[in-house]
Amino acid sequence: MRLQRVLFVCIGNACRSQMAEAFANRYGGDVLVARSAGLAPARAVAPATREAMREKNFDLDGCVPKGFETTGTDYDVVVNMSGHPIAPASIAPRVREWKVEDPISVNLERHRQIRDQIESLVQALIIELRRARQGGVPEKSRVPHGPANGR
Repeated sequence: MRLQRVLFVCIGNACRSQMAEAFANRYGGDVLVARSAGLAPARAVAPATREAMREKNFDLDGCVPKGFETTGTDYDVVVNMSGHPIAPASIAPRVREWKVEDPISVNLERHRQIRDQIESLVQALIIELRRARQGGVPEKSRVPHGPANGR
């Protein structure tokens, strides 16, 4: 069975979507291939994001922010963390809206909390995709979305 193609989107592709992509590719390589993008890409991945991820043994030193329009249009799932609407029909049949605070200007401790929230959300998505592969629970009852995921 083919791997699901997942695109994580945030505003600058400097924090949230970079973290989600890293977690997804490491933890869910058996069911997905992840990429990330930003609606208005930053110039670099945020230093606090690099530090927070390094604490969990993820090296983002080779990562650079990418534009939403440069990532292609062939995805199974788009996870939107930007807080802004995106036009999903042209790039993926399914869109998830995750309400995750933008950590770009918060202290390192809050950055860690947001990192951990993203890690949990990504793990839930991976479980959903594994169950779907096995013919498990209907999609709508498995999908983490909405205010329950935000803080």
